[in-house]
Order: sequence, then C-alpha cells, then structure tokens
Amino acid sequence: MIVRNVGTVRFELTSTIFELKSWEAQLEIQEIGQCLVTLFDRDPLLPGVVLTRDGSYQGMISRRHFFEQMSRPYSLELFSRHPLERFCEAWATEPLILPGTTSIVEATQQALQRSVDCIYEPILMETASGGYRVLDFHELLLAYSQVHTLSLRSLQQAQQEAQLVEENLRQLQYNYSRHLQTEKMAALGQLVAGVAHEINNPTSFIYGNLNHVDNYIRDFLEVIALYQSEYPHPSPVVQSKLQEVDFDFLTSDIVKLVRSMRVGAERITEIVKSLRNFSRLDESDYKAVDIHDGIDSTLMILRSRLKSQSRRPEIQVIKDYGLLPSVECYAGQLNQVFMNILSNAIDAIEEQTEQYAKVAPMFQGNIHIQTQQMDNEWILISIADNGSGIPESIQNQLFDPFFTTKAVGKGTGLGLYISHQIIKEKHHGKLTCQSSCQGTEFLIQIPIRQTRSCPPVRAYALAMD
Repeated sequence: MIVRNVGTVRFELTSTIFELKSWEAQLEIQEIGQCLVTLFDRDPLLPGVVLTRDGSYQGMISRRHFFEQMSRPYSLELFSRHPLERFCEAWATEPLILPGTTSIVEATQQALQRSVDCIYEPILMETASGGYRVLDFHELLLAYSQVHTLSLRSLQQAQQEAQLVEENLRQLQYNYSRHLQTEKMAALGQLVAGVAHEINNPTSFIYGNLNHVDNYIRDFLEVIALYQSEYPHPSPVVQSKLQEVDFDFLTSDIVKLVRSMRVGAERITEIVKSLRNFSRLDESDYKAVDIHDGIDSTLMILRSRLKSQSRRPEIQVIKDYGLLPSVECYAGQLNQVFMNILSNAIDAIEEQTEQYAKVAPMFQGNIHIQTQQMDNEWILISIADNGSGIPESIQNQLFDPFFTTKAVGKGTGLGLYISHQIIKEKHHGKLTCQSSCQGTEFLIQIPIRQTRSCPPVRAYALAMD
C-alpha cells in the first residue's frame, strides 16, 4: 500500500522535513520482486519502498538503485521471481534515517555529507509513531532553496531594521547634541548680551563725561597760562613746587592722557557693539541687517585667537567687502556660521604652522573674506584660508553630523553640520566647500529677501581679483 503525504507548499525558517511531501510505502521482505516492480509502476514518483519483516523495519530499496541493478541483462526476469530478501543481501545500502522533527536546513546538510554514490538516494523519515516515510532528496533540495531564499530575505530585512535603528539612534544623538548646542549658544548669547549691557553702562558714563573733562582741563590750563603771564615771577615756594611736579610735562601730557582715555573708551564701545551684534537675541523673525557688521563682530570675538603667539605670527585678515544691501536673515544664527567657519580656518592655519615649523621659518597665515552681490536676488560670501586643507577623500563628509578630523575632546563634529542646516533650512541658501593642499574656501549663498517660495539656489563662481 502506498500512502502519499502532499506536504506543505510554503515553508518557514523553522520548517521540518515532516512538512515535506513523503511516501509511506512498505513491503514484507518475503514478497517476491514482482511486487516491488508493481509498486514502482503504479506510482512513477515513488522514490523508494521500506522493507519489513513481520512489521519490523529491515531496510529500504530506492527506485534509482533498484532499476540501476535491474538494467543488467536478465536481472529483472530473475529477480521478479525471488523474494526481496535476496536483493537486500546482494545490493542493500544503509539509508540516512532522520526524525521528522529535523529541520529542513539540518537535513539538507546531513544529506549532502553522504558519499557520492548515495547522495541522491531517498531519506527515511522516522515518524513520532515509530513508522517510516520515504522522502525524495530532490524534494528536500527544493524545500531548502525556499528556506534559503527566506533566510536571505530575513537577513536583508534584519539589516534594514538594524540600519533604521542605527539611523534613528544617530538622529536621536544629533537632536540631543543639537539641542545642547542650541542651549549653549542661547546661554552664550544671553551671557554676552548681559556682559555687554553691564560694560555699556559705565563705559557710556565715562565716554559721555570725557568731553566735559577735556573742556575743564583746557579751561584750567588757560587760567594757569593767564596767571603765568600776569605773574611771571612766582614766589620761591611756588617755583619749587612747579619744578617738583614737572609742570611743563604735566601740561603737555594731560592732553595726551585725555586723548588716550577717549580712544580706549571708543574701543570699549566698539567691543560692546560687537558683542551685542553677535548675540542678537531678537531672532523671532527675519530682520534686514548689514552682513559686514556680523562678520566684523565675529572677528572681534576671535581677536585673541588671531593675535600673534609664540609659535606663529598674527593671522592676517584680508577683507574685500563688496557693496551689499541689507539682507533678511537670522543674524545670530548667521553669526554662528561665521564663527564656525572662521574658527576652523584658524585651526587649519595653526596646523599648517606646526607642519612648516619643522622645515621652514614661521608660516604666515591669511584669511581672505570676500563678499559680492551676484544679482538682484542673491549675495555670495567667501571665507578662504591658506591652512592645511581638507583631504579630497573626506570632503563629501564635511557636513555629516558628528564627523570631525579633530582629536577627541577638541570637536563635536556638529559645527559645519549645523552651519549647513542654518544656511540651507533657515535661509534657503547653499554652503559649499572647495579645498586643496593650499587651503580651503567656504562659499555661502543666501537670498537677499526671504520669502515662502525662495528662488532656486544658483551656482556662482566668486570673481577674484
């Protein structure tokens, strides 16, 4: 009797060989060979038959092995009249027996480890009830190919999910770091504005009274000159005091002293103005501002880093400002962009200075800032340095979050990324970089007027003298 299990059409990664199409075909070993021929003729797909003795397992005869042996002259005629036991004694092979709970993947691996002569032989599957079913090796291979395809899809899906998790984690880290950066810039802006306000009050008092002090001193000097003309011969006591205090020097130096105080007060006033311009706390909306004021304010903040140091001379800042109209922007955020780019330029020049120190005299660092109005809609700002430059292999990563070439603790990798976001998202502009071994140039393009539908960013080449 032949009982066929049709099996499962679709498999899963955990599918077992019990789900495959199999045959339950048994013959008693005392039956004659013609009975086996009859079974094979009745079902052309039957891969093999289990042989039993009084219901107990004795072995298996596969279709392929049987007809291979029967292809010899007169073998079929002789064999068909004798018991199957004769065939087993002469040509029997030990089949691969696996429990029905064996996974398709594991069963395939074990089946492929058989010898070359037996690799295509059927597999005996032992059922939970202790019976045996015949499993075609080709059916196992087909099922394995489906499971393998599922494995590849699952692996690809797992990789995509892992990539998504990684991107979400990076985005979370970026949002957290950007939030911290924003809070730091806001706190810095408030601190700078507060310091500027506190400095401004006494400075305004001093600067406002210098005119009165100057007038009072000039009046005193005129009165003293009048006394000297009316009384050219003072008493010995007065004459002694005049010589003691070096009166002639005092009269000439006090004017210079007041003039120096005025210059210092004006300098402090400029610093306060630069601090207030840099902080720009009133950023709830776009405001038309002078871009040059923002650049100058940022340079004022970085003045201490530009000054000469023991290992390098002062960094020369060359300003080539064009005639620009007032530009609608978030001035504080734009100043942050200037700060990031100029700070990187100073770092690159200092790195170049260290490299030159080994083979040449002190390296002269330069930063060239140029602005132009390209047309009625756009302005262009160029900030170029003659520092160490950026390798071409990493230039396309400059605006990626957390990417930095600086040592651990010296950079977060967010400066240029945030700058790129400020220019692109907040101002509908474009920030690009051109670099070589001779230095780096950053180009900032922003529209003069900010509207809901800004004109598309056009590519310009800055006209250099």
